[in-house]
Amino acid sequence: MATKIRLQRGGRKSYAFYRIVIADARAPRDGRFTEKIGTYNPNTNPATVDLNFERALYWVECGAQPTDTVRNILSREGVYLMKHLKGGVKKGAFDEATAQKKFDAWKADKQKGLEKVAADEAKAKKDAAAAQLKAEKAQNEEQAKKVAEKKAAEAAAKAEAEAAAAAEAAAETPAEEAAAEAPAEA
Repeated sequence: MATKIRLQRGGRKSYAFYRIVIADARAPRDGRFTEKIGTYNPNTNPATVDLNFERALYWVECGAQPTDTVRNILSREGVYLMKHLKGGVKKGAFDEATAQKKFDAWKADKQKGLEKVAADEAKAKKDAAAAQLKAEKAQNEEQAKKVAEKKAAEAAAKAEAEAAAAAEAAAETPAEEAAAEAPAEA
């Protein structure tokens, strides 16, 4: 039986979620499988992989052929590196402890790189938020200036109207006094 390591699609429409399975090459994509060894969620950033490392290594060593996507996933998780290191142990190039140290060093370096990428992304997000806040403050200050100018213009117009009304009232007062004095004299 030709054994494949491949993805089995799940999830809803436009939101794929995959199981990493061991299946016969003749079986349908979402059909019968031998064993489920993990999951793959490409919808997160970065993509989330939950893998049973020992079983994946076992099947790769048994000769199961992964699809291209699964090969990339297994490579990123270090399955192929461990297979390579175990081959070195079998040949006598180094012992099991040295192989494990090399693998742990690779894993730590990879983790550091992922943390750096996450930190850079968080910093970029924070800088973008700060720039947006600064632009918003500038826009608010500009809006406040316009409102202050409009209020000042309204206050000036109101003061002019009051002054005109006071001048008109002052002009009408002597005429009213003269009119009021004239009947008193008659």
